[in-house]
Amino acid sequence: MRTLTIAVIPGDGVGLEVVPQAKRVLEKAGQKHQLRFAFEDFEWGASHYFRWGKMMPAGALDLLQPCDAILLGAVGHPDIPDHTTLNGLLLPIRRAFDQYANVRPAYLYPGVKSPLVGREGGQIDMVIVRENTEGEYAQAGGFVYMAQPEEVAVQTAIFTRRGVERIVRYAFELAVKRKGKMRVTSITKSNAQGFSMTLWDRTFQDVAREFPAIETESLLVDAAAMNFIRRPDSFDVVVASNLFGDILSDLAAIIVGSMGLAASANLDPLRRFPSMFEPVHGSAPDIAGRGIVNPLATIISAAMMLEHLEQGDAAQDIQRAVEAVLAEGKARTPDLGGTSSTQEATDAILEKMA
Repeated sequence: MRTLTIAVIPGDGVGLEVVPQAKRVLEKAGQKHQLRFAFEDFEWGASHYFRWGKMMPAGALDLLQPCDAILLGAVGHPDIPDHTTLNGLLLPIRRAFDQYANVRPAYLYPGVKSPLVGREGGQIDMVIVRENTEGEYAQAGGFVYMAQPEEVAVQTAIFTRRGVERIVRYAFELAVKRKGKMRVTSITKSNAQGFSMTLWDRTFQDVAREFPAIETESLLVDAAAMNFIRRPDSFDVVVASNLFGDILSDLAAIIVGSMGLAASANLDPLRRFPSMFEPVHGSAPDIAGRGIVNPLATIISAAMMLEHLEQGDAAQDIQRAVEAVLAEGKARTPDLGGTSSTQEATDAILEKMA
């Protein structure tokens, strides 16, 4: 029996509700597939910040590094500025462990209704591959005359040939593995950002030559947003910068039914460091504590974690259970038009895994 050491950071808000449900599903999968999970729980996030003035303690990364993977719930609190929470926990982990590939699948499950008229289950099936460690989120810049009437803020996006090339190559390799439409779409804004985005365009073209069997498309981000609505079924793998990938993946989540189904992986594809898996949704303080948050995004993220850890059978077991529950349509949380609780939705998954 293999033991997997998983660092668990429930975080804030609904993260405290969905992570325990994902752990239940992982333990069920472990029983069926000869896996044991050693969960190491870390109570970092808003509560830690209110007590100590930091989102996580000094030495936090040293505690995470020996683990096989990290399972994260959500980070954020209405009384803490978003840039503080983001730069205090998420971004340091992503950068320190070089989790440069943020993978966010968007699939319209049979049984789930899309807000787009006429779209049926299975017709939308794309993956957004987002550059995760540089770009617009590089935090390069600063203030001059801070808090004075003439205050100046400078924010610089950092794009490197190495950073762009490796994420674009990852997207092409993923398209080959998926064996779907065999298409990679690159998202830029090179008509307005004539340095960083033209570097992206040139690099995309160079890497594309190595994959002649893959169809390619380049779209400006505004056109991409339009086409996600107009022709979402045409997309397969979408590769984008940190900012553009973040925005478009939220749009993709909504057109396949709900943010409550949006899973993600922060990957170090070279497997030098632990990768991190989390739902795309935030801490959702408006519904936190009510027991109605959809746990499926976190559960699907846990399945992605198992896939990354080369436990494909266990991952598929979870994925099949999710598909069966959604197709059946009985256990649905309010975001999907139902009345089920978070626990009831998870119970339905566990029942399908029996």
